[in-house]
Amino acid sequence: MYMKQNIKRLWLMVCVAFSLLALSACSAADIEAEELNEQQSELLCDITEEILVECTKIPADEIEKKEALAVKYKDSVGAALYSSWKGVMNDTGAFAEVVSRTARITEDGGYECIIEASFANRMVTFKAFYESGANGVPVPASYSFTPEYSTGEKLAKAGMNTLMGMGTVFMVLVFISLIISCFKFINNFENRARAAAPQAAPAPAPAPAPVPAAAEEEENLADDLELVAVITAAIAAFGNTSADGLVVRSIKRAPGAKWKRA
Repeated sequence: MYMKQNIKRLWLMVCVAFSLLALSACSAADIEAEELNEQQSELLCDITEEILVECTKIPADEIEKKEALAVKYKDSVGAALYSSWKGVMNDTGAFAEVVSRTARITEDGGYECIIEASFANRMVTFKAFYESGANGVPVPASYSFTPEYSTGEKLAKAGMNTLMGMGTVFMVLVFISLIISCFKFINNFENRARAAAPQAAPAPAPAPAPVPAAAEEEENLADDLELVAVITAAIAAFGNTSADGLVVRSIKRAPGAKWKRA
């Protein structure tokens, strides 16, 4: 709460000062349009330094609450400020002092303020970006903390990231290998399931097709005629009659099954 009140007071002072300086700058021929004058630069650096100091005073157990509150009230700039500080506060340690500060106009017409600050563990670059509002009054756009790490720390972080990446890949390969090795157990399980299942009775063999009865042998008509002639001659000789009036019919033999049934 105290931080918000201080920032509001400072912003009010900056807005008034920038408005007055902007009006005076319009009538001053020796002031270039793309540069901040000394008074504007000092005002912008003062408000940025105040934000830096107030933010770094927030305890570690309170920073998440501040961030959540900023998100709740849709203060995206404040949420980004608290999030950036929360990410580096364990590496930087406590704030010590401001080493240098500069302000300038950006290419898009906004403002940028860069503060080099000394912390207990390392140097930190704090950058603040402002949009140009009405009459050139700066409007907060974003804040960020960038710690300066030594070469050894950078190499250690790079090595740690490499090891983590390789370890992740190795774990994935091991997991895939385990899955592949389980395929044989699945196959064995399926074989056991098939062996345990009751075997279906084999289908009966199809009945053989009935063999067609052999066709009866055709009667030898030539033999019948000879037999008829012999019988005719015998009857004629027995009765002393001419054989011309005798008619002898051929007798066909009935199948064996018929006379047996009779």
